[in-house]
Amino acid sequence: MTGSREQIMGRIRSNLTKAAGPLRRSPEALEKRTLEHARGIRPSRVDKDEAGLVDLFVQRAEKVNATVARVASTDDIPDAIAQYLANENLPAAFRMSDNPDLNGIPWDKRPALEIKKGASDGKDEVGLSRAVAGVAETGTLILASGKESPTSLNFLPETHVVMVRRSEVTGTYEDGWDMVRKKGAMARAVNFITGPSRTGDIEQTIYLGAHGPRRLHILLVENA
Repeated sequence: MTGSREQIMGRIRSNLTKAAGPLRRSPEALEKRTLEHARGIRPSRVDKDEAGLVDLFVQRAEKVNATVARVASTDDIPDAIAQYLANENLPAAFRMSDNPDLNGIPWDKRPALEIKKGASDGKDEVGLSRAVAGVAETGTLILASGKESPTSLNFLPETHVVMVRRSEVTGTYEDGWDMVRKKGAMARAVNFITGPSRTGDIEQTIYLGAHGPRRLHILLVENA
């Protein structure tokens, strides 16, 4: 038994060494690859100008059951959220991340909104987060964890509202990672969110909200 085990482990080690190739043998090659952030295949559908990428992002997000509201500026967000909550028969209350961009929104325009800040305790029906980027390739939002962006808001409320600016819409995942790196030190967790939570495990029927929010609403701010 011992001999067989050693043979199996030996083959695994040999195959791993072959798969790693020159990276395993050269620390310099490994460091170079890490710093260069190599690109994958770029899909032709993202070969568009800024306006085209934004339109593609909206189309892709809506295709996976997210809803998108385009607002001219952050000054319009209180009205947009109040209208969305009313349309979905949700209470005029939500918890948002303690983010400078969200704190700077003129919430006093809608004094009836009940706003809490910080990480969710699982009792909030609606959460509001600030995205780092939107990826037009798949209609995906990128959110980085931190004091100003608690990950619990991404998963615990049944309705997740996310703010992203059109200038933060990128073509590919690699472009999105570039934006995450520009924020400085890498976040402890980076979440890629494509539409509401879903599963098809039960009789091959799509069910929304299985492992997280069953609604995803994106506030796309048009100005810079």
